[in-house]
Amino acid sequence: MNIQGLQKLTLLDYPEKVACTIFTAGCNFRCPFCHNASLVTHVDVNHNIPEEEVFSFLKKRQGVLDGVCITGGEPLLQPDIEDFIKAVKDLGYAVKLDTNGSSAARLKRLVDQRLVDYVAMDIKNAPNKYGMTIGIEGYHLEDILQSVDLLMSGAVPCEFRTTVVREFHKREDFAAIGRWLRGAEKYYLQGFVDSGDLIRPGLRAYTKEIMEQALEIVKRNIPNAELRGVE
Repeated sequence: MNIQGLQKLTLLDYPEKVACTIFTAGCNFRCPFCHNASLVTHVDVNHNIPEEEVFSFLKKRQGVLDGVCITGGEPLLQPDIEDFIKAVKDLGYAVKLDTNGSSAARLKRLVDQRLVDYVAMDIKNAPNKYGMTIGIEGYHLEDILQSVDLLMSGAVPCEFRTTVVREFHKREDFAAIGRWLRGAEKYYLQGFVDSGDLIRPGLRAYTKEIMEQALEIVKRNIPNAELRGVE
């Protein structure tokens, strides 16, 4: 596993769990608004955190932490992700996986083996604007659609979320996403925050008022939709 970050405590990343977060390096998308750009475009293997160090920490926190969040980058690109998660589960932890949904077959294997307890999938934009939004023009959506279908089937507790950026998301996109994810149990429109570690600097967030208007559009098809990180 190419692990380049370990947040030792989070009360936010895993719903209703006291958890830690593991950051894997590398991603197959190039979203201009990615807030972890250094994990995507400037991966330094010399900064890898050895798995032994991670598991030493997890063993010491047994009985203190409830869960482990695995995020990125895109964790499903890691060739040994399944063995890694099995080892985490063997220590008694619940596992939350963050994914862009681009590795549908691997995601299904993890779900079928009950290796993940919660999945958070990023919905980058309306289907017709996906390639532009992820920085890969002409991107084929087959895996994304399959991942959405799997999660919408109720195979594992999950959420969908969209980070909203003024330069990429418009009124018609929120309507299209709502139709696509109609009936989703959990969907969040997330406020964009410039982390200072972006692939494309200079992007902007919408105001709270505009975000609330976007939410009302989405809620026509996803009544449970909420805002997250909007002040």
